[in-house]
Amino acid sequence: MPEVREARFEDAETIANIHLCSWKSTYKDLIDERDLGNITLENRMALWETVLRKPVNGQIALVIENDENEVVGFVSGGKERTKSYDYDGEVYAIYLLDEFQGKGYGRRLLESFAKKMKEAGYQSLLVWVLTNNPTSQFYTRMGADPVEAEKVTIGQGTYEETAYGWKNIDQLTQTTS
Repeated sequence: MPEVREARFEDAETIANIHLCSWKSTYKDLIDERDLGNITLENRMALWETVLRKPVNGQIALVIENDENEVVGFVSGGKERTKSYDYDGEVYAIYLLDEFQGKGYGRRLLESFAKKMKEAGYQSLLVWVLTNNPTSQFYTRMGADPVEAEKVTIGQGTYEETAYGWKNIDQLTQTTS
């Protein structure tokens, strides 16, 4: 049974590796190769060491471990960053290694994250996904509604992202119970 726990500073390198591998496999057909190359292990390590050393704005980071106690995915988030939408919480990143997708790990990770966010006082949750990303169906199956689409710059390219949201975080925790 996969276990979810709070991420620790010692997890930074593992999270960075998962972020890099999942980013490249998830976006290989959605983002131009030159833009995919902008993410490196070094910059992901710097990001995760910073996030895990001193979280900003109450950021929450969780990892999920497989049966061998190996970290195979993560989620992080906190306050909704744009303040342009009627949501107070946001998933900043959620990634799983390919071989653990479609096996309930993402559901378990998102459920645990929603519960932590609720404990922290959040009422609603938003997540941004590249519009053409087939994994966006995961969020609609989890009860999220499309909110809005907008353009985002990644490297040299411009891509469209869609926000999905849960107006009531309880809807998400009840969906995944």
